[in-house]
Amino acid sequence: MESEMKCSISEMWLPTMPKGLQLEISQHPMTMRQVVNLVIALERLKAGRSESVMSTEFRDENLLSIMLDTIVEEQLVIGCTAAPPDEFYRTGMHQCSVADNQKRNFVLNSMELHAVMLQAGSDKRKVFLNMSTYIFNPSSSTEAKPVALCIKDTDLYLSCHMENEMATLHLEEVKDPNRLSNIRAGSDDLRFLFYKRDTGVSLSTLMSARYPNWFISTAKEDNKKVDLCRETSQRYQNFTIHQRQS
Repeated sequence: MESEMKCSISEMWLPTMPKGLQLEISQHPMTMRQVVNLVIALERLKAGRSESVMSTEFRDENLLSIMLDTIVEEQLVIGCTAAPPDEFYRTGMHQCSVADNQKRNFVLNSMELHAVMLQAGSDKRKVFLNMSTYIFNPSSSTEAKPVALCIKDTDLYLSCHMENEMATLHLEEVKDPNRLSNIRAGSDDLRFLFYKRDTGVSLSTLMSARYPNWFISTAKEDNKKVDLCRETSQRYQNFTIHQRQS
């Protein structure tokens, strides 16, 4: 079988080889990949390179270069077939304050966030958030920006959970923040991500990445829990997010 392959390939290409070149196959056995590389290289010798091959300046190094070009191109094609991982990559973090469109701020009440109309002198109750920003690979066509929200000076991150077909907002402790440096799409850690979409000059919505069309929202009544709701809900879903200057 090996000798038949050698003879058939040699006989196939010998009549079409440029004058002065002979084809000799010395490696045994020959794999299909080697055969393909050899065929491609010989096609290149036939197409567009015959003048340089017949030149007196054509040397063994030139033939080797043609063969190596074939092998390198094959490797590049194989590499491109591997799809990049679907991951969110953290790019930065800044402190911010959040107020709904009734000018109510977030305050921490036990293990819940409440929206409260703060009186003069009670600003110290206002909660500041560390907002981590992310990019998605492969990049998404959406204009919304992925973010994670953590209460400043704590390990408490806002997260989403589904209970009885209702998405709810929670404060969840994350001991190692590096765990959220990269978040794979479809993983459980997606519950910490929200899509921040600017809806006006200074207004934004925050939609759960894990549960699309569920938004962070506040109730019409004062001092009620900040939670999630559907876009069609009567709760307040627009927020003013001010970046805090360091």
